[in-house]
Amino acid sequence: MAITQLSAFLENRPGTLYEAVSAISDAGVNIRALSVADTRDFGILRLIVSDVEKTKEVLSDNVVITQTKVIAARMSDEAGALKKILKVIQDTGVNIEYVYAFTSSVAGSAYVVLRVNDIEEAEAVLARNGIETLSDSDMTGLL
Repeated sequence: MAITQLSAFLENRPGTLYEAVSAISDAGVNIRALSVADTRDFGILRLIVSDVEKTKEVLSDNVVITQTKVIAARMSDEAGALKKILKVIQDTGVNIEYVYAFTSSVAGSAYVVLRVNDIEEAEAVLARNGIETLSDSDMTGLL
């Protein structure tokens, strides 16, 4: 039940993040979660959005975009919840390449986005431990 993440490679200069977010917003797309990692020359804008195809369409003229499958695991919005998820994955030997999180409009709920080297194994171990993961269709229902 992996979800689709878009990564946009932005030139590292003033205004490029604003331009990308404006284009997405003006297209009526809701950004569910985002993360920005930078280097000296460019930044990587990682996005979970309500409409993947529309986002690719509005950004593709100006930036390079890639599409990646990631896991969004539900956790309670409290201390220690992330630790539990990371421990479950660590015990399998699956490598976590990067992580970021977002909260939900449902009180007490949050989600952690995980890019791992073995999605199937990570999802299976999360399921065995009673940890819910989201699909792309689940993402459209989140506010």
